[in-house]
Amino acid sequence: MPVSIKNPPARKIADWTDHYFINTKKVVGRFGDTEVTYAVFMRRPVILAPRIMVDWLEIIATERNIKIEVELNYFEGEWVGAGEPLLYITGSLFNLVDLETLYLQKLGATCVAAYNAFAMCSELPKVTFIDMAARHCAGIEMSELMSYAASVGSQAALKSSGALGFVGNATNATAHYFGQKTGLGTMPHALIGYAGSTVKAAEMYSASFPNQELTVLVDYFGKEISDSLAVCRRFPDKASSGLINIRLDTHGGRFVEGLDPQASYAVLERHVPNAIRRYRNDMELHYLTGTGVSAAAIFHLREQLDKNNFKNVKVVTSSGFNVSKCKVMADTNAPIDVIGTGSFLPTDWSETYATADIVAYAGKPSVKIGREFLLR
Repeated sequence: MPVSIKNPPARKIADWTDHYFINTKKVVGRFGDTEVTYAVFMRRPVILAPRIMVDWLEIIATERNIKIEVELNYFEGEWVGAGEPLLYITGSLFNLVDLETLYLQKLGATCVAAYNAFAMCSELPKVTFIDMAARHCAGIEMSELMSYAASVGSQAALKSSGALGFVGNATNATAHYFGQKTGLGTMPHALIGYAGSTVKAAEMYSASFPNQELTVLVDYFGKEISDSLAVCRRFPDKASSGLINIRLDTHGGRFVEGLDPQASYAVLERHVPNAIRRYRNDMELHYLTGTGVSAAAIFHLREQLDKNNFKNVKVVTSSGFNVSKCKVMADTNAPIDVIGTGSFLPTDWSETYATADIVAYAGKPSVKIGREFLLR
């Protein structure tokens, strides 16, 4: 398995850590070192995803020729409540004090993203997910953290409810977290535009990768139903063999072909007549009958595929599938086979702030007033 991102190495830590930690390191170096224990916690429930952080601490320990002891209070993938210590870190204050900024960066957002991925997979246990978060990340280190998080949340959902969960992601570099050798994905909208038609793009892709399943975007020209059927008719053998996937990625500026508000209500009345009566807010109603990839749009596509004897063609959806949207799709039992999403990323960044406090000096318990709940 490839090693996670190592940057920054020990020699660069001073450039990237909070300056008051550097000052403290100099003070400790002058007046004498001591062993300390840090407690690390978060202010919201999370799924523990510590491996990248722990791997980095091990690398730094090797580079500095020191001992750093990490005691996990929970196993990777376990649920941790708000304020509960996730782990303890013990070692020399001189060698630990300048690491806090950096190891917290590798932990907080990862645990929140793992929680979101777990929630999404648990809501839709029979749906396969693909991690498409790379383009939403602030650089390659965050991209790795988020793919790792999706894999941890997915495994937690598998253990909890037998969910299919995330089976791959969009990039080669982090495919190993999902047991894959390469990233997953077939064609972007750019290929449709280049080809000039959805069918032509499918033909070009099939000619280039004849042994692969064919997943085709169908929203480029606003003809989701017409182009889906045209692709299936062009490749009838693949369609009947279940080797064609139709990806619905319609943006929120318009309805899927053949739908408007009234038609969307009618679709849901045919398939899940109680769904509209259960919605609680405007966002849920939008997910049900609004523009873009709504529940009505998914039922509409599935209905048209089945009506034209393409029952083995799978439906792939994308476009804003976060925890809330997945809950709505679960409530309606929307006929989705695969979801491509990066929307497990944290949306409220302040919730991702992990905090570390020293809770023992030279083996003696001590913590600032109000944080006694962190003591062992």
